[in-house]
Parts: sequence; C-alpha cells; structure tokens
Amino acid sequence: MDYKFLDKVLDQIVSETEMDYEKERAYTPFYSYIPYYSISSYRSPFTKHCKEVYGLNIQEIEYVWNNYREIFYRQQRNNG
Repeated sequence: MDYKFLDKVLDQIVSETEMDYEKERAYTPFYSYIPYYSISSYRSPFTKHCKEVYGLNIQEIEYVWNNYREIFYRQQRNNG
C-alpha cells in the first residue's frame, strides 16, 4: 500500500469534514451530515466515496476509515 497517498486522502477527507459542535453533528464529503454518536453507521457511504473519488481498494479504505474514525472521535472529544 502507498501509505503516503493514503495519508493524503485521509487529510483531504478530514479537511472536508466540518464539525458542528453545537448541534453535535458533522458535515462530510461522503454524507450530508452525521450525528456524532453514529459515525460507525456511515461506513458504506464512506467506502463508496473512497472507491469513486480516489479509486481505493478495500484494504486501502480500511486503513483510511480506521484513521478517519480516530481523528473524528478525537476532534469530537477535544472540542465538543
């Protein structure tokens, strides 16, 4: 896997995610908005987005997803 490329994909998706701490949801490039408590439920739209936009395979998507989720939860905890 090209981790340098995957990290750039991750950075891009994170930069396109807008946290709304007041309403406890996030606006993402792969789904209009996601309530904080249900990020794990949006794996399918995330997968579709990564395949269509970045051409990632399942193993690459797994890497990006796991890191995205960690960043998402960290931002939620630190700013919410």
